[in-house]
Amino acid sequence: MGNATRRRLRLRPLSFGAEPSGERLARIERSPHYDRAAGRFRNPVPAAYRPRPAGGRSAMLRALLRQYGRRPAGAVPLHRGVPSGPPSSGLRLTWLGHATVFAEIDGARVLFDPVWGMRCSPFSFAGPRRLHPAPLPLDRLGPFDAVVVSHDHYDHLDLPTIRQLAASDALFAVPLGVGGHLERWGVRTGRIAELDWHESADVAGLTLTATPARHFCGRGPRDRQRTLWASWSVAGPRHRIFHSGDTGYFPGFADIGAAHGPFDATMIQIGAYSEFWPDVHMTPEEGLRAHRDLGGASALLPIHWGTFNLAPHPWSEPAERTLAAAAECGVRTAIPVPGASFEPSDEILPATRWWRELAPDACASPPRGTGDAAGSGPAEPAAP
Repeated sequence: MGNATRRRLRLRPLSFGAEPSGERLARIERSPHYDRAAGRFRNPVPAAYRPRPAGGRSAMLRALLRQYGRRPAGAVPLHRGVPSGPPSSGLRLTWLGHATVFAEIDGARVLFDPVWGMRCSPFSFAGPRRLHPAPLPLDRLGPFDAVVVSHDHYDHLDLPTIRQLAASDALFAVPLGVGGHLERWGVRTGRIAELDWHESADVAGLTLTATPARHFCGRGPRDRQRTLWASWSVAGPRHRIFHSGDTGYFPGFADIGAAHGPFDATMIQIGAYSEFWPDVHMTPEEGLRAHRDLGGASALLPIHWGTFNLAPHPWSEPAERTLAAAAECGVRTAIPVPGASFEPSDEILPATRWWRELAPDACASPPRGTGDAAGSGPAEPAAP
């Protein structure tokens, strides 16, 4: 690390991570998905031209400031028990809230997008706060063979969680550029597999492959698109699973399914959508379409909802819309309470609509004057 890099790090808040430099930056610039002239990664499908919603940025800010229906009306039920014994089928998923999923697959243990922090923010005193506690302490779940991170936004890459995991022997599989954040936070370089789209790393009998997604990146106010975002395929000797990370819908899901499927389960982002950023987050209906494009796995686990208030849509709307869309196309869907586990091969999957008692009016029309739109919905503005 050169003196100039050290000086930049001293001036950069720790929570912002590290800007790519040296050989890491050179590798980024060699990526076929990086536009050197623009100094940023490209999405697999550019943002489509859409008429700006009426009111533009001011309307978006007003929508984000409204609170009607956007929080649970009481305490979110949590499952506090640690999964016991190996899964009978060889595959078990435990949803821990938002995009955090613990997967037990063919004897290996994988943790996706681990976030145990109270806020998805660079600050401990401001920013979106959890709507429910983490169901289990992190140290009760470990050890892990792999920790997989989809991109560097705060609700997917959490400084206090990574620092707690840093001393472990897990392999950290991350997209290009994200390894710099981990190194600054104490993860050993030799434990990091930093991958471009379509590249793979092997650990504990699994093959972890970074696959395309349609999103963006950044932790600091002046960060450019110089770290990559990804979805992930994880293949074991008997089972295959897919984690979408954050993404807008794009036709490439069919290619991912053809190259890395068939999947036994998909974990698909269905929350934090909005008419203000339609290209970087999927609606529940688009999430179902992505699941089917991937090959229609045995089970769908909807993720990225219910834990942080990140969009104008009602708190429970993603779950309601997902189940309605799944019923229309015959997709087996599991929506467990945070902390609960299931095996995708189970005859009956958890989907008891537990959220309805916490937001009984969340899917109804809001009172006159609130202006909340049923189709609105993430707290991350679209990248240019």
